[in-house]
Amino acid sequence: MNKIIPLSKRLIVGADFNPADFGGKSGVRKKVLDFARELAEFKVVIKVNSILRACGYDLIEELHALGLEVMADLKLIDIEQTMSTDAALLLEYKPEMVTAMCSAGPGALWEIQQILGGTTKVMGVSVLTSLDDKLAQIVHGSSLEADVLKFAWIAQLANLPNLVCSSVEAEFLAKLKYLNLEYDTPAIRPLWDVAVGDQNAARVKTPEKAILGGADRVIVSRPITGAKPNSDGKPGSPAAAVEATLREIDGALEKLQEKAA
Repeated sequence: MNKIIPLSKRLIVGADFNPADFGGKSGVRKKVLDFARELAEFKVVIKVNSILRACGYDLIEELHALGLEVMADLKLIDIEQTMSTDAALLLEYKPEMVTAMCSAGPGALWEIQQILGGTTKVMGVSVLTSLDDKLAQIVHGSSLEADVLKFAWIAQLANLPNLVCSSVEAEFLAKLKYLNLEYDTPAIRPLWDVAVGDQNAARVKTPEKAILGGADRVIVSRPITGAKPNSDGKPGSPAAAVEATLREIDGALEKLQEKAA
């Protein structure tokens, strides 16, 4: 792997919390900021999704004030003019990353890239990891592999630098020399969070397997947000969970260097 990405920036942590558990929107907002403070020393990227829509883009500035980079997981999709407006409104907040659905088409994605590309990585979302091959056939009319390849090509046509896809698809895309994309992979379960027989989803991998297979970054949410004090055999806090996950990623990078030597 020749891409120079700091170790901490290879981990994107999803700050996803249920309002029912934290007293509604204001409770989730406070939880996200407290969570971010706990992880600030690691300089990982914080992914915000639903709470960003609920609270507005000022949340990006608050996370930046804590010294953290932000992935605005908005999954933008609309006509070109609206996507252009979305990008213009987001521009002043300068998130390091923003997601947009590849199914919006190359024209709409191109508009976002033209406006935000100087300050923000625009990440094209291919196929949601909740879809299996059967559902992909129903929703998109083709196999998962064909879908992801199509959306990767759309992302490249729009000059996007990044594609969000499962680590399974990243493994075959990374071998295609005509694609010039970085791959960001959700559906990641760290080794310390995987019990025997626990990985029942075919598109779920550990950080090590994802990185060795061609992923550039991994996106981890519940294993970190849900890390409990004194969890038997597991990290006892979100900070400990991040530290353990970074060690897995670092181990994979060392294996890649050994292989390349």
